[in-house]
Amino acid sequence: MGKRFTIMVVPDRSATVRRFRISKASLLFGLWTLIGFFLLVVGGTVGGIYFYGSVSGELEENDRLRYENLELRSQLLGVHQKVTSVQSILDRVERFDSKLRTITQLHDPDRHLALGPFDAKKDDDLDDPDGTVTDPLVLSIGENPLAAVGLMGKRLEELVSEAERREGSINELEVYLRGQKVRLASTPSIWPTRGWLTSGFGTRLDPYTGKRTMHSGIDIANQQGVSIMAPARGTVTFAGSSGGFGKVIVVDHGFGMRTRYAHLSEIAVQVGDRVKRGDQIAKLGNTGRSTGPHLHYEVEVNGICENPMNYILED
Repeated sequence: MGKRFTIMVVPDRSATVRRFRISKASLLFGLWTLIGFFLLVVGGTVGGIYFYGSVSGELEENDRLRYENLELRSQLLGVHQKVTSVQSILDRVERFDSKLRTITQLHDPDRHLALGPFDAKKDDDLDDPDGTVTDPLVLSIGENPLAAVGLMGKRLEELVSEAERREGSINELEVYLRGQKVRLASTPSIWPTRGWLTSGFGTRLDPYTGKRTMHSGIDIANQQGVSIMAPARGTVTFAGSSGGFGKVIVVDHGFGMRTRYAHLSEIAVQVGDRVKRGDQIAKLGNTGRSTGPHLHYEVEVNGICENPMNYILED
């Protein structure tokens, strides 16, 4: 038989002594099991510490990348706002260019000067009526900043190309306008008075009959007595009353252009007077067939009434 070991357990003096007999093989097995468990715990602890260090480093790297991603998105949104601002400026230049061509007749194909204006790029609507953003650039900034960088570069290239086209158009205008000082001085290009635009050029419902009729000018409302200025130099050809228009002034600017001012309260000029841009010629009123104090202003070119807004260069 193999060797055996006796283990005695003595609780106290009066208690019974307990004896346990364990074989040498069982004792060795128990020791090796204890040692193995200890090594397993130590190995698991070391592995856990190593894994935690590795994961902690990755978490720090992820936090850094997340922060850089947010910074990139913020910078891209800032650039996008600037690009949008530049586009807005170019659109205003386009409208100004178009108005200049209208008043100088550079758009008239019969004069063989129809070199512009260049057509403005028509962007798709970038926002739904409910306010939802649908601009692919803005969406990509939120979803994929790297893709947004590519879209931003393309958008900037388009802006550069558009700016170059605008520059060419403006340069052409500059060359032409240098020799057109007299015509420009005689072209109505400023607001004749300040106020609120209450009715535009074109068909509308007549405020008296309720029927759709042609409105041959624009209506600018303000307090009675506000000054009315000549929008360009010219000669007064009519100053008096004219039926439903009330008190009226007509100024001939030459080059086939005339302007009419109706519903005046006072007339400050006479037939034959020569006026220049900015001179006070009358005061706003409510005479004739009028529903309230306002100026009815018309621009006539070669006997045909045109939209005065096409000739006003001021914002």
